[in-house]
Amino acid sequence: MTIFNKPPLSIDEHMRQWTNRGLLINDLPRTRHYLSVISYYRLSAYTLPFQLGNPEHHFIAGSTFDDVLDLYIFDRQLRLLMLDAIERIEVALRARMTNVLAENHGSHAYLKKDIFDTRYQLEWLLEQIRKKCTDSQAETFLKHYRAKYSQPELPPIWMVMEILTFKEVSVLFSQLRIRKDKQAIASFWGLPDTVLKSWFRALSDLRNICAHHARTWNREFGSRPVVPRKKPDRWPNLDRPLSDSRIDPTRRLYFFLTLIEILLKKINPGTSWHERLLDLLESHPKISKAHMGMPENWADDPFWGFQDRKRVNL
Repeated sequence: MTIFNKPPLSIDEHMRQWTNRGLLINDLPRTRHYLSVISYYRLSAYTLPFQLGNPEHHFIAGSTFDDVLDLYIFDRQLRLLMLDAIERIEVALRARMTNVLAENHGSHAYLKKDIFDTRYQLEWLLEQIRKKCTDSQAETFLKHYRAKYSQPELPPIWMVMEILTFKEVSVLFSQLRIRKDKQAIASFWGLPDTVLKSWFRALSDLRNICAHHARTWNREFGSRPVVPRKKPDRWPNLDRPLSDSRIDPTRRLYFFLTLIEILLKKINPGTSWHERLLDLLESHPKISKAHMGMPENWADDPFWGFQDRKRVNL
């Protein structure tokens, strides 16, 4: 290991460094503005696809700052599109958890240890709930509960589900012990609870990445969602070859996009989310689909239902 000794550079010095490496910058004031509001370091991650891969970070001939900016904008728009979808999936899971557990185990079902796996740290969750309930910025309905009721100390499950994070809700679902509860929640999506447990965990990780404005389009994810043994009636063709055979598609974004589409269709069969996804990709034709784990002809897959649209476009 060595000692970090790189000096900080000004915006103009960063631009000179890029041009010395071969990046074409046609509008210096405009580029300076973007570096002042986005930062060189954040944008530098989006320069890598345009570089030759040598230690000097030289750019492929003809690469421009606008190419880098377009990739950054695409990634931002993609994150927002996914956040919109994941929000609806998260809200639906909260609703299913609330309805099933309240009907089967009462208003304070989450306080009952016997409905959870014995390894689940329920006390940790209850401590998080206490903190959220007593916080000075707590939701109005929590303040109302505390002002009106002395027992139980904590509010009913339909209030609690509104203050837990997606990660906390997905973990709660994964730790349910009683099969009837798990099946009742999973039946809405027509999938085994073991599969949904994996999918919700993966999507909660993806949601956090998006919410923290991190790069997603070419990320290799640590979470690998489970592929169901018995495929649903609508299932994507994940075996189509990519232009880069070294990429593992099960760890790339396209697999996550198909899961989002499957779950959303159960929530809203008429959703146009997949149409907005196609529009986004068509508006950025230079984006490398392989780095998303997406085959070039992905929209031809009957899974997405674009056949009628393509006939109209023709």
